[in-house]
Amino acid sequence: MQSVTEIAVVIFSIFNAMSPYLLLGFLFAGILHAFVPQRLFSKYLSQNDWTSVFYATLFGIPLPLCSCGVIPTAMALYKEGASRGATVAFLIATPQTGVDSIIATYSLMGFPFAVMRPLVALCTSLFAGMTTNFFTSNEKPPTLITQITDKPAAKLSFTQRLKSVFHYGYVEMMEDIGKMLLLGLIIAGLITYFVPDNFFMLFGNNTILTMLLVLFVAVPMYVCATGSIPIAIALMMKGMSPGTALVLLMAGPAANIASMLVIGKVLGKKTFALYLITLVIGAMGCGLIIDNFLPSSWFDVSHFTTTIHHHGGFHYFKIVCSLMLIVLFLNAIRLKKNKEKGENMEITKNNGIISFKISGMRCNHCKNTVTNAISKLPSVQEVTVNLSDGVAHVKGTPSNEEIKKAVEALGFEFKGQI
Repeated sequence: MQSVTEIAVVIFSIFNAMSPYLLLGFLFAGILHAFVPQRLFSKYLSQNDWTSVFYATLFGIPLPLCSCGVIPTAMALYKEGASRGATVAFLIATPQTGVDSIIATYSLMGFPFAVMRPLVALCTSLFAGMTTNFFTSNEKPPTLITQITDKPAAKLSFTQRLKSVFHYGYVEMMEDIGKMLLLGLIIAGLITYFVPDNFFMLFGNNTILTMLLVLFVAVPMYVCATGSIPIAIALMMKGMSPGTALVLLMAGPAANIASMLVIGKVLGKKTFALYLITLVIGAMGCGLIIDNFLPSSWFDVSHFTTTIHHHGGFHYFKIVCSLMLIVLFLNAIRLKKNKEKGENMEITKNNGIISFKISGMRCNHCKNTVTNAISKLPSVQEVTVNLSDGVAHVKGTPSNEEIKKAVEALGFEFKGQI
């Protein structure tokens, strides 16, 4: 029982250290969502040259999209004319960082790591995007891709946009990454408590072997940019090098089974191979530079170790922030259940509803993208997507082929009518 209490204290200490910066990061994420026009992105990404890759990387770095939310966004950009290289750069840069994760990185890992993380995302994405454009410059987009553009956004007042800031930052984002963030905190606490302090000494000075081991675990795993931070710190406290921690922070969020399957299916096997190879080379190359050419004192996390073992993070302000985050997370769960319950009740009252099973949706951004794509079909009058069971309820007369084409063009899997 004592060990359980000690583990809980360690987890809450990590959570306490992150909470003020997470609240601030979610706020900035809401501001970006409410005040930056989404259609601005596709305007600069169509050229098959380095400029489209550069713009895609710059757009992607601050966006607060998780590992799955970036997939439909990137596919939509591709259908609007973005080059393969720009799409790959966006897929790598966006989930690796985000304004929320950058702020959280600064809070826990210090200023050098907070600077290096977006800088490495920039370098890796540029390298991957330009390499992809070079090797795929003569390839035409797949014929199954049809242009799908967003509906003109309704003009919102400043008050409405302000409400959107808080709703997106503290409700939708909590729904999307809250579970992954809590999972990351729990894993970090377990690592901190159970893994011996000299664990990575078993690998000696073989940094490359350690990086390959981290890649083997991190690449297929689904982890968000913010949730990977406490895991990286916990491993650094056990002797893992800063460069290897960077590999985890960059490769983990940018690659997972879902994103790799979509890239292979929509962009082609060659683009998928280029995406994975350049991501690994970029992450490992930057990690080796940090370990061999930058002062190790820049990436010292001993202050965080002291905080955990002496519970120095239990300050009133941080405790209040932690409680606020817990309340926001519970509220997001409540609202999500009530919303889905209301949608299901509304569906049972309506006749002429056709239901379709769709696989691959994990967040609100996925849900909104699928809803938007299906609603554009001429044969569709209304559409409601239930995220928890992956079902789109459609009012109208769409065929299976129409729904399949709209859904699979975004990278999701159409399972058929139910």
